[in-house]
Amino acid sequence: QVQLVESGGGLAQPGGSLRLSCAASGFTFSSYAMSWARQAPGQGLEWVSGIYSDGSDTYYADSVKGRFTISRDNAKNTLYLQMNSLKPEDTALYYCAKGFDTVPWIGAGGSLKKYEYDHWGQGTQVTVSS
Repeated sequence: QVQLVESGGGLAQPGGSLRLSCAASGFTFSSYAMSWARQAPGQGLEWVSGIYSDGSDTYYADSVKGRFTISRDNAKNTLYLQMNSLKPEDTALYYCAKGFDTVPWIGAGGSLKKYEYDHWGQGTQVTVSS
């Protein structure tokens, strides 16, 4: 069955960096768009970044543009999120999600519902604090 396993979260200082990974299995990874989303305590699910199935195009929420970079290695069935210049407001549980087709859905107004993506990982916690 489809499995998405995130890793790489942790504690970072403001201005620091983290690299998240999402290991995918149980489906043809190269055929589907993928996205990262996050949920801060008491808040809704926020779409962060998405990438085409072949990696040819990427999208970012305004809140992370210029600081985060999404990428994928289809040979390794792995999705990445490089997060630089981290801010305390980046603190959240970060999820990777499998799309329904080759183009990522960016949500309405930046928010996402779980049903808007096919499968989700369990999440990895990112905490940005001094």
